[in-house]
Amino acid sequence: MRFIDEAVVTVKAGDGGNGIVSFRREKYVPRGGPDGGDGGKGGDVIVVADDNTNTLVDYRYTRRHEAKRGENGHSKNCSGKGSDNIYLPVPIGTTIIDTETGDIIGDLTEQGQEVLVAKGGDGGLGNTHFKSSTNQAPRKATKGFEGELKKIKLELKVVADVGLIGLPNAGKSTFIRQVSSAKPKVADYPFTTLVPNLGVVDIGQHRSFVMADIPGLIEGASEGAGLGIRFLKHVARTRRLLHLVDVMPIDGSDPVENARVILNELERFSPELAQLPQILVLNKIDQVAQVDGTELNELCTHIVAELGWTGMVFRTSTLTGEGVDAVKYHLMNEIEREREREEEDPIFAEAQRERFARLEAEVRFNTEAQKEAYRAAKKAQREGADMPDDDDDSDVEVVYAP
Repeated sequence: MRFIDEAVVTVKAGDGGNGIVSFRREKYVPRGGPDGGDGGKGGDVIVVADDNTNTLVDYRYTRRHEAKRGENGHSKNCSGKGSDNIYLPVPIGTTIIDTETGDIIGDLTEQGQEVLVAKGGDGGLGNTHFKSSTNQAPRKATKGFEGELKKIKLELKVVADVGLIGLPNAGKSTFIRQVSSAKPKVADYPFTTLVPNLGVVDIGQHRSFVMADIPGLIEGASEGAGLGIRFLKHVARTRRLLHLVDVMPIDGSDPVENARVILNELERFSPELAQLPQILVLNKIDQVAQVDGTELNELCTHIVAELGWTGMVFRTSTLTGEGVDAVKYHLMNEIEREREREEEDPIFAEAQRERFARLEAEVRFNTEAQKEAYRAAKKAQREGADMPDDDDDSDVEVVYAP
């Protein structure tokens, strides 16, 4: 099953049915008068959030969705039948954008939430509406109104409280397997994870939060390298970022520089995103050979000092589970505290909404700008090499690993 997080579709609401010109015809009623009915209303196009849907892949193949028109009016003052609305199911976390104006039509964040994207046309009037004392036999009726036609863009961003970030092979997938029932693929090579993975972290009765493993972050991700141009935007809805750093990389690289790569990419992609609260997790501590813990303490202290890190720091081994519980309990407490403050403090709640709105706008603008720059670079490369003008691969469909 392909994970598709963007799709552009055309939606056409149904036209209204026409009103008709009709006159009452009955025996012994020679002048029955007008009885033309109104046309029926055209069907609306409605987008609805459905938690049974987790990808926009269907909309990459069916790009036009059209509601039926209303029936024409009937005699005896009978209106035509209105057409049924059509519903387009999308995953929770989908944003609907009008491609012509760039305006956000709706943001679906809850199960069953609906947004009207194209309104059906009203039916025309039958001639019964035009009768008067001076015009008792009107031969006028109106046509139905056209339904709205729009081209919309569907953008999916995962809805999670915590986003896992870090270089490939930092242990993100193993971490989410430890704390939730999610079972992403785990292997000893980079880019094992090709799509965002969601997991529900249960702390106890009625205490839980959602965590997302965001793949593809490498140096240059903010400019389209790796899978970054596809998935960096998915951390835009999170409350916290959990930054995993491998303290003993198998390739011999410097963990401090590895951490700086991610921090720099976040800042370059979106300064607003870089301001989200981050927690540093020094992972794979089981890989550090030690006798009394001195080597590990020195290494972790060195990493924190070199980064100038002033926030929370945890040490974990996602392989053995050491230190993982402390991280998830800390996250749960932080998220609950923030949720409670939002409920009790309207000013703080409004500030939070404004912050996320700014973040959404900045991420969307930067993502589109990067795509345009990437396409331009690919086009220049093709023209410079005198190659055929094939489609660029910005729309490559990522496939779930078997």
